[in-house]
Amino acid sequence: MTERVTDELRELEKAIPQMMEIARRYKLDFYPMRFEICPSEIIYTFGAYGMPTRYTHWSFGKSYHRMKTQYDYNLSRIYEMVVNSDPCYAFLLEGNTLIQNKMVAAHVLAHCDFFKNNMYFSHTNPQDIIESMAVAAERFRKYEMIHGQKKVEAFIDDVMSIQEHIEPHRFIKEKESSKTTGKKEGCCSDEKKVTPYDDLWDLEKKQCCHCGGGCEKKKSTKVPERPEKDLLLFIMKHARDLEEWQLDIISTLRDEMLYFWPQMQTKIMNEGWATYWHLRIMREMDLTEAEAIEFAKMHAGVITPSRNSINPYCLGLKMFEDIEKRWDKEYGEGAGREKIFEIREIDNDISFLRSYLTKELVEELDLYLYRKIGHDWKIVEKNWEKVRDHLVNSMTNCGFPVIVVEDGDYQKRGELYLRHIYEDKELDIKYLEKTLVHVQRLWNRPVHLETKIDKKTALFSFDGEKGSKKFP
Repeated sequence: MTERVTDELRELEKAIPQMMEIARRYKLDFYPMRFEICPSEIIYTFGAYGMPTRYTHWSFGKSYHRMKTQYDYNLSRIYEMVVNSDPCYAFLLEGNTLIQNKMVAAHVLAHCDFFKNNMYFSHTNPQDIIESMAVAAERFRKYEMIHGQKKVEAFIDDVMSIQEHIEPHRFIKEKESSKTTGKKEGCCSDEKKVTPYDDLWDLEKKQCCHCGGGCEKKKSTKVPERPEKDLLLFIMKHARDLEEWQLDIISTLRDEMLYFWPQMQTKIMNEGWATYWHLRIMREMDLTEAEAIEFAKMHAGVITPSRNSINPYCLGLKMFEDIEKRWDKEYGEGAGREKIFEIREIDNDISFLRSYLTKELVEELDLYLYRKIGHDWKIVEKNWEKVRDHLVNSMTNCGFPVIVVEDGDYQKRGELYLRHIYEDKELDIKYLEKTLVHVQRLWNRPVHLETKIDKKTALFSFDGEKGSKKFP
């Protein structure tokens, strides 16, 4: 390690506590922080896997190769990676300049504040997430030793093909249901527990464990009684012939998706919040003239709008600053800061955009809708309300199509009938047909998916050997 690098590390070690103190004065509330400086190979491995420790899969290797190649050719760069955990781990890229690491550290503090205080992260269990993922990875390695790597990897492929089809709000719905009925969760109702194993091993129980066995559960004539959005959970409960190790893999991948889901729900808010605060924290630091110039250039690069996609750093920052300015003007100085802290706590990207993206901001940021017409990409809409509504609609269910289970015993033959909740956006047919193959392997019986093509109902099926499509 060179003397210059050593001096910069000492300077960074002095700067981080100063930034923490500034952040606390601004009333940011974050978990205990752990900072580590890592070489690019480690940072991009973490970025590809989404965590420092996780099960191995070929798709993560593919992501690593793509991201690392872009870094090597100076096409893109990950300056840091922060983990929603308690304590919170932040990994800084080796090769960052001192001022880059200072800005990144300030940025990370605000991310951690967001993780800790936004309500959508309240079920993510940050205390032991890293350890639990490491333990799961070890279990998966044992499954590969027992059952063979190809078999286990093929099963993970099947599960990953539908890993986004979960119900992230199940916790809230079941808690509200139990409050409404005055009964303990799962008591005398058809609601199932959502812990990884309780809702599997107790499926055959007919009597209520909380009220002494005096309430026999009524068997439904249809499974599920109502359309079920959590496809992974439904397969865990009702698919036949799945072994214990397979149930564990489904449960683990579902739990991990529930952990990552809030990050997808709040991308614009989270990055905007972190950008808003790194700017203010860095302004409080005693920077040299050269450092101030370097910081200004780096910050400008972070918030530079993109011509063909939304820059969440830019949009989120502009929205928080606009809200603060408008509330201060209407309700008095300080009201704006109080308002953005309230928004940080209770909103996600959908409610954030729907409630606070204004006509003036859409025009200032030159937001528009475009599509390919012939061989050219053309702007097709600049009306601010339509632009806002399109952004909101594109983020519904984190941008994934909503698929529900309509019938787990279709035609009384144990077949699985799924339905796409069509909202004027068709499914990718090639992707649909490939995914049905994976779902059939999980269900081990024919599967069907109802959707719409050219606004006409279409039914896609796969029986394990061949697929079909018909228009009922």
